[in-house]
Amino acid sequence: MRLDKFLKVSRLIKRRTIANEACDAGRVSVNGKQARASYDVKIGDVIEMTLGARTVKVKVEKVTEVANKETAPLMYTVI
Repeated sequence: MRLDKFLKVSRLIKRRTIANEACDAGRVSVNGKQARASYDVKIGDVIEMTLGARTVKVKVEKVTEVANKETAPLMYTVI
């Protein structure tokens, strides 16, 4: 699954276009390297995002195409 889609489906970022812009601006890194929106997310990846003054670091636990409000937080754990 693409990085921008994962961020949207997991509800870490509200919209896919915003996730895409964050990746293009270099505010999202995967496993310590800046990642493009097209990066293929795998289980075990560590995603770090800087949004405003806040930095969020999560580990990917599950990759699914569709998630609802209850299952979205199960896709990652906050580090």
